[in-house]
Amino acid sequence: MTVTGGTLVHAAPRPAVRRPPGPYRRLLATPGARGFTAGNLIARLPIGMFGVSAVMMIAGQRGSYALAGAVTATGLAATALVGPWTARLIDRHGQARIALPATLVAVLGCLSLVLCVRTGAPAWTLFASYAAMATTPNIGGMSRARWTHLLREDPDARHTAMSFEQAADEACYMLGPVLAAALCTGLFPEAGTLAGAALLLTGMLVFTSARATEPPVLPRVHRRSPLRTPGTAALLLLFTALGAVFGSMEIASIAHLDGLGLGAAAGPVLALQAAGSCAAGLLYGTLRPRSLRTCTTALAIAMAGPFAAAAAGPLPLLAAALLVAGMATAPTMVTAMSLVHRRTPAEQLNEGMTLAVTAILAGIAAGAAGGGWAVEHLGPGIAYAAPAVAALAAALVTVPAQRASGVRVTRVAP
Repeated sequence: MTVTGGTLVHAAPRPAVRRPPGPYRRLLATPGARGFTAGNLIARLPIGMFGVSAVMMIAGQRGSYALAGAVTATGLAATALVGPWTARLIDRHGQARIALPATLVAVLGCLSLVLCVRTGAPAWTLFASYAAMATTPNIGGMSRARWTHLLREDPDARHTAMSFEQAADEACYMLGPVLAAALCTGLFPEAGTLAGAALLLTGMLVFTSARATEPPVLPRVHRRSPLRTPGTAALLLLFTALGAVFGSMEIASIAHLDGLGLGAAAGPVLALQAAGSCAAGLLYGTLRPRSLRTCTTALAIAMAGPFAAAAAGPLPLLAAALLVAGMATAPTMVTAMSLVHRRTPAEQLNEGMTLAVTAILAGIAAGAAGGGWAVEHLGPGIAYAAPAVAALAAALVTVPAQRASGVRVTRVAP
């Protein structure tokens, strides 16, 4: 209100300044995105639950961690073999037509495992039941394929979407084991597996019902496997090295903390690492993407931190080092997955993404074995050298991966 010539004049109110929505709000405002994202998150959570649930259920009922470990390792190997074939069928026939039946087979495998454990069936039935769960579709790959289809004209938004997906992966790997352990110990040994099966089926039903956002089936122009695409083999070696980082880090952390008499802290400390990766993934989605070489170099440097912290001794220092190490993994994963998008023909995208996940699983298995050997022969603290070496290998593989593609990468756009 102002005074003009002795007369009170009411000033017009200033219009409110609207801030532009953040990148993730804009992402979820994409038509149809919230529907398939909800299903994606529900179906993805069991991925972090099944392994822990199976180990606790089998060990609790059969009294053998060796049997439990062998069953889950067999399931991992079966996933590495079956996963790419399931993804190829999805590329050829569509997500809804293949993913839902494949999920039903996996859920039946879960129920069979519970029944066989509960009734004392022969050990081979446990292996067969858990192997049937290998038909579980790569929900993360299908979700990334939808974002790629919806945001095909917007590279910046695709980068944000890929970062969101990586953060979702980390969140599920962080929350899944915690939920599984709480269910198995708080209710009954089979509760984690049954809850995982229910979540998987529910989430896949929600995801596949969002038909408006499903990518169309494209004509099969490229007859050869994505494995034969230039640079893909070297890139899969990179994913294997990254998996080795994850597998060896988990073993080293559990063994080191157990050796200090702090075994109960292993879960929260590893969750802190996943939380760092989740937060870094969300932050990375708001920034310009960096080169793969920059990301893997930063990862190699960060992975030296836990080794130094373990030698120093204090738990808070180790927790901080693992947090920083976790923050270095998400940008590397997002950038590497973006390269998979660039190099894989559109009609084979699910297969290409699943091959990357298969390489990560193989790396996790190898890393866990290598980390276990290091613990037994070198000591728990020295075992932190295993993820550091694996991260260094990932950095070294980056150069041939880019050269083989024939593309000079300075800034990677998904």
